[in-house]
Amino acid sequence: MREQFPFFKAHPGLVYLDTAATSQKPQALLDSLQNYYINENANVHRGLYKLAYDTTEAYEGVRQEVADFLSAKSADEIIFTRGTTDSLNLVASAFGPHAVPEGGRIVVSGAEHHSNFIPWQQLAKRQHAKFEVTPVHPDGMVDVPALLAAITPETNLVAIAQVTNVAGDTLPIAAIAKKAHAVGAVVVVDGAQAVAHLPVDVQTLGADFYAFSGHKIYGPTGIGVLYGRADLLAKMPPIQFGGEMISEVRDDVSTWAEGPIKYEAGTPNIAGVIGLGTALHWFKQNVDAAVLKTEHDLSDQLRSGLAAIPDVTIYGNQASLATVSFNLAGIHPHDLATFLDEQQIAVRAGHHCAQPLMARLGVPATVRASFGVYNNADDVAKLVETVQAARRYFHGVD
Repeated sequence: MREQFPFFKAHPGLVYLDTAATSQKPQALLDSLQNYYINENANVHRGLYKLAYDTTEAYEGVRQEVADFLSAKSADEIIFTRGTTDSLNLVASAFGPHAVPEGGRIVVSGAEHHSNFIPWQQLAKRQHAKFEVTPVHPDGMVDVPALLAAITPETNLVAIAQVTNVAGDTLPIAAIAKKAHAVGAVVVVDGAQAVAHLPVDVQTLGADFYAFSGHKIYGPTGIGVLYGRADLLAKMPPIQFGGEMISEVRDDVSTWAEGPIKYEAGTPNIAGVIGLGTALHWFKQNVDAAVLKTEHDLSDQLRSGLAAIPDVTIYGNQASLATVSFNLAGIHPHDLATFLDEQQIAVRAGHHCAQPLMARLGVPATVRASFGVYNNADDVAKLVETVQAARRYFHGVD
């Protein structure tokens, strides 16, 4: 698997454990992007010449591929955005006021990424609505019973990550959606950390909206997806205006195009969409249940190795998915990450865009190691050995 990623040929000694931030790219994606710019570069939905027509067909073909990947009912339920953050902000800005009335109620968990927290916090302020943040356990996992109990008849919208980005907590979205729908609430799912690590079926999950980023699933940066149920998208107005998204423009009035392009004003990220299609095709061809189990096994091995080191605190548990966050007592996470970097181990250290969660855990930051399809047991062994070395270096102990 690793041989398909040129990055590792350029960095032969590097242990890359930051896939939760962004994945490395397979050769198939790099070839696809180069081919687009050399052989297929034309604007979409506009030109009447063959090249433009073919590029438009390829672009819209990816929309159908994404719909199939998420098991959506129709390609018309797929909107291309800049990423998960852009997708969630689009829902909050365009659909949020329709879902959450003045004095309404929004529920989120205390483990959300800022991108699935701040847009709803700000919507609540605009709508003078109640913004309820549900508890987490001491290890950073979401308190699911408390979350379900918070969904009451007064609730209008529930925003939740399918997999959280610090503890790697996989949430029971179908159960959450069932409870939310029973009280008439809309469910928005942040799928950024989920799509590369488990199968996603938005209909089975009961998600009303579902967002993810291409660069988390071995695709390009700057391209994302928003799935929205067709009946809800029909009620959602555009919030960006200009070319492409119009039906008719006159001096005194404008009308909007039908379908997802209503939300894709201007020239889109065509290369990003083409690359996303290639990445999804590559993923389906190369990543099966056995590969995903290997990722999970590596996470378990890392937890076991770190648990044997005195002074290490691990967040999450054996159910966590492809992500292990931890701290070494007495050492700031930034210092530990720098020590690891000097040994050619790339991990993330910081609040991981989850400051409300860090406050609940009572720490300023954590170190996070996250796995992709290119990682192996040697990567785990080197990280564990280097954390042991860091403890000896900083604490002066054997």
